[in-house]
Amino acid sequence: MLEAKLNQAGLLKKILEAVKDLVTDANFDCSPSGIALQAMDSSHVSLVSLMLNAEGFEHYRCDRGLQLGINLGSMSKILKCAGNDDAVTLKSEDAGSVVSFTFESQKQDKVSEFDLKLLEIESDILGIPDTEYAATVKMPAAEFQRICRDLTILGDTVIISAGKDGVKFSVSGDMGSGNINIKPTSAADAKEDEQTVINLDEPVTLTFALRYLNLFTKATSLSGSVTLSLSKDVPLVVEYPIKSSNDEEMGHLKFYLAPKIEEDS
Repeated sequence: MLEAKLNQAGLLKKILEAVKDLVTDANFDCSPSGIALQAMDSSHVSLVSLMLNAEGFEHYRCDRGLQLGINLGSMSKILKCAGNDDAVTLKSEDAGSVVSFTFESQKQDKVSEFDLKLLEIESDILGIPDTEYAATVKMPAAEFQRICRDLTILGDTVIISAGKDGVKFSVSGDMGSGNINIKPTSAADAKEDEQTVINLDEPVTLTFALRYLNLFTKATSLSGSVTLSLSKDVPLVVEYPIKSSNDEEMGHLKFYLAPKIEEDS
């Protein structure tokens, strides 16, 4: 059976808000080491990968591997019944047909219980190969969200160029064109979450659909920073670290997006 307790339902709410518009139904793979989710969006252009380590939960018990097929929209609606600071406990039996949610208020004067029917979802676990990326860019998550939102005004696709002087986001459309340059910051200039750090083996320039990047940035509330990993001919990785209520590393939410292939004219 699975029994997992988080001190703050708000964390689970943020995760669901970040992925439910990309993925409708998904399997949560529960094991003694934690809870994982991996699913492609309906157009098979992007992939979502979530990992929540057992150590990040207030209490965690999972005796053996258990797969919970869940409609993410329905789960999100149930989580809206919890206050952000309520404790939430997920329970499911080994061969159960439901996953139950128990919400307890901080004062423990209110307990709410909900059952969500499980689904049979066919899905293949995709082996994500370990890739050495030519460039990684760690930057403030809110800054990345603002860039993606602002550039959408001018076009549908963004060209991301990472070089030794910084990272450039460029867009061109019928209305005009624009580009935003972000330079690396030194540790003395800013707090860790406010720094832009670029690790570069070689310069990389790739093109991506802004619609997906804007959907990925719904995870901004999870983390102060985001890491972009780029390499030629492989999907971009947009990674948000997840921290537990006591600020410990708990896992990550990663989005993978295939680059757009520029057609030779």
